[in-house]
Amino acid sequence: MKILTVDIGTGTQDIFLYDSNLDIENGFKLVLPSPTMVIHRRLKQALLARTPILLTGHQMGGGPSAWAIEECARAGVPVYMTPNAATTLNDELDKVEGLGIKIISEDAAKSLRSKVESLELKDFDFELISKTFADYGVSLNDLAAVAVAVFDHGNAPAGVSDRQFRFDYLDERIKEKNSLSAFAYLSNHIPKIMTRLQSVADSAGELPCPLVVMDTAPAAVLGANFDPTVMKRERKIIVNVGNFHTLAFRLGDGIEGVFEHHTGEIDLPKLENYIRALADGSLKHQDIFDDMGHGALVYGTNPFEFGKDDFDIVVTGPRRSMFQTIDDGRLRPYFATPFGDMMIAGCFGLLAATAEILPNVTESVNGALRSGHGRGVAPWDNPA
Repeated sequence: MKILTVDIGTGTQDIFLYDSNLDIENGFKLVLPSPTMVIHRRLKQALLARTPILLTGHQMGGGPSAWAIEECARAGVPVYMTPNAATTLNDELDKVEGLGIKIISEDAAKSLRSKVESLELKDFDFELISKTFADYGVSLNDLAAVAVAVFDHGNAPAGVSDRQFRFDYLDERIKEKNSLSAFAYLSNHIPKIMTRLQSVADSAGELPCPLVVMDTAPAAVLGANFDPTVMKRERKIIVNVGNFHTLAFRLGDGIEGVFEHHTGEIDLPKLENYIRALADGSLKHQDIFDDMGHGALVYGTNPFEFGKDDFDIVVTGPRRSMFQTIDDGRLRPYFATPFGDMMIAGCFGLLAATAEILPNVTESVNGALRSGHGRGVAPWDNPA
């Protein structure tokens, strides 16, 4: 049994191919530039040549791609976008046009392609990933599932803060199903408000198997739990320090609390203060929101105490080095490395969520995640 997992962040897309015949640490993995970074680089090249740009396709992660699109428009380079692609910049298309970008129909885009630099926007490119694996002799024709994680603010109504809208959504999901896997869905069960998750499903096309989509941060935190040291803890605070967003979950009897901030807006002392407040239950949503973060939710009434074990918090994420300076009075971090690899923690979280959603893979995946072992076949004895 094979399951393709793809965790799409701002800097990288992290890919792990689960194979039930192999021990997990023998599974094939790729860490590649994120789709938004690929678009960013190609737009920078078009800007140098001052070539008119046509962007079609789907809503995708913004950040680097959005900055490059806006830079081209500011420089006077003609930029055309189809409506779905334009939602990468803003769900309100009049605001996209206000940047000097022209929104055109799909039919108009077809007639324009030969005259411009044409790029297709999408977070998930199954064909390209399949080709990459195929070039190394690994087939993806026999997958039991595909699981993809992206960060989704959700489609906030006009006039509603997307930060507040996201936290209202998190609150609703946690109250409905107090589990990190609450943020994973089969592709035909995606909430209508989660437009980026839906765009992943749309861009996937006709897959040979079910597709599961999930939010990136819960996936990373869920995956960090499979570090054997972390797994032993009944209660814990896990901090995912991403390139754009930092989330901390207090976990015990389910999710006891969470806060989310922008990584670029915080330093270590501020982050530790928020973690301590999350631990003792004093953290308020407005504390984070007024600091230009997304917000906070605290449910559990039993405070989390530091200093009882040999570390205080579990840390994962590409910018976890923020915690590598340890002074007296600082929180003591433990850097989770599930199955020996922090970079694909989100992939292991995707695997766990997929096992919960798809009963036909549950036994195989859960057994492997608990033990790390497949059927004991070496890679050279298991032609893909």
